[in-house]
Amino acid sequence: MSSIDHKELLKKVRRIQITTKHAVNDVFAGQYHSTFKGRGMEFDEVREYVPGDDIRSIDWNVTARTGSPHIKKFVEEREMTVMLVVDVSASHLFGSGAQMKRDLAAEVAAVLAFSAIHNNDRIGLILFSEEVEKYIPPKKGTRHVLRLVREMLSHEPHGRGTNVVPALDYLNHVSPRRNVAFLISDFLFNDDFEQLLKITARRHDLVSVVIGDKREIAWPDIGVVQWHDAETGERYLVDTSSRAVREHLAIAQTRRSEAVDALLRKAGIDTVRLFAGEPYDKQFIAFFRQRAQRR
Repeated sequence: MSSIDHKELLKKVRRIQITTKHAVNDVFAGQYHSTFKGRGMEFDEVREYVPGDDIRSIDWNVTARTGSPHIKKFVEEREMTVMLVVDVSASHLFGSGAQMKRDLAAEVAAVLAFSAIHNNDRIGLILFSEEVEKYIPPKKGTRHVLRLVREMLSHEPHGRGTNVVPALDYLNHVSPRRNVAFLISDFLFNDDFEQLLKITARRHDLVSVVIGDKREIAWPDIGVVQWHDAETGERYLVDTSSRAVREHLAIAQTRRSEAVDALLRKAGIDTVRLFAGEPYDKQFIAFFRQRAQRR
């Protein structure tokens, strides 16, 4: 990486840190805490019984040994492991406005990661294209999160296409215990992964974050343009001045989006759909509240 590239990367990381700080401190952290619970209750201490305590909590062994009633005290086991499973395939290098899908994915992942460390959770990262590109084991701390953000922004993938199967297999392999996993992708792939998706959703608390761009649905009238498929390398001439062509493209993308939503819904996976260059706080807050209400 050249020195100029390095400076640009640091600027991007710093901008994401500043952008996400307000969202995490003022909005996301509390919603995150109420939405994602720890593994349950863990034993904290034994103390003397006082009137009003639940008699079902009496520790009879300690009571017999001391001659006075004692109860077991439990606290919520808050700490969790959060895995960010992020798609870095070539289709994420698209952006019709000021932000590429790749940058939005990194920013959203940063918000989730900072929210997690705010609650003392551990964060890990899996980057994938058509293969698993990089794995960073879960840790805590701001420096660790900033490292994850740098990796997401600077990583140059070996593969250009997308295949979610190796990523989900890898997640299940490196995370034998149940954790929270965010699958962040534009879901522009046709793999048959429904069964693996269901298995992963049963093993982990899996949430999908679908990254898109409004221009993928609503094409502007800008005449004949050359469309370059970043994943396959193929190039096409598209006449956007034709209303019929624009409608066909919009219908095709809408059907793809509906098929993705149906697949995720069938697998019992919650979904947040976001668009590059647009605010995402309302979508996430609505998601958090919906989850909290279900709990």
